[in-house]
Amino acid sequence: MRRTSVLLAGTAATAAVLLAAGCAAPGTGLNVRALPSSTGSASARPCVGFDPARSGPLPTASGTPMNTPQAEALAQALDPKGDRAFADVYGTMAVDSPPGRVLLCVTDLARGREMAAAAKKEHPGIDLGRLDLELCRYSQRTLDAVIGRMSKATGTEFAGFPLYSWSPNSDMSGIVVTTTRQGANSKALLQQLTALSGGTAVTVAAGAATVMS
Repeated sequence: MRRTSVLLAGTAATAAVLLAAGCAAPGTGLNVRALPSSTGSASARPCVGFDPARSGPLPTASGTPMNTPQAEALAQALDPKGDRAFADVYGTMAVDSPPGRVLLCVTDLARGREMAAAAKKEHPGIDLGRLDLELCRYSQRTLDAVIGRMSKATGTEFAGFPLYSWSPNSDMSGIVVTTTRQGANSKALLQQLTALSGGTAVTVAAGAATVMS
């Protein structure tokens, strides 16, 4: 069965994505795609995240799309669930976007290279030449903490609207809160949620209540 991401959350529309040209990190084979700041150094901006437009035909089993084995092996080796040493910088990961490659988004490129090197040491057979390293604004751990704090403060209803779900944006640029269509169009709800976020970008989107079977 195809896997598009590791710990990749967020199903609503994401913030605008900024791209930059790729370059190989010396001695690693990594394709590092960072955004230059006004001073010429890398600055943390939203990564691409999983992009269906970059995904092409994939191998199938009984008609079900599957990950390419090389990308799957690389993603498994980089999976931060097995190594919490990089949880402070890990943002998200997209597998086979494009096919045969893995996109790893981190908040610090140097630590991202260290994460890749540690995975290679533990799993010598992986091909780091298939890894694209990009910067993201927030780590998964940071956004999880924001979501936990905010959802505890709001409960399941806030400012007169039900809140259905909370998740990081797929590019790790902020969080997405789903509610009714009316709530998604409410400027007051967005303003109040943003005030609770402590500066983290908030997107309010229309969603549906979870139905328990």
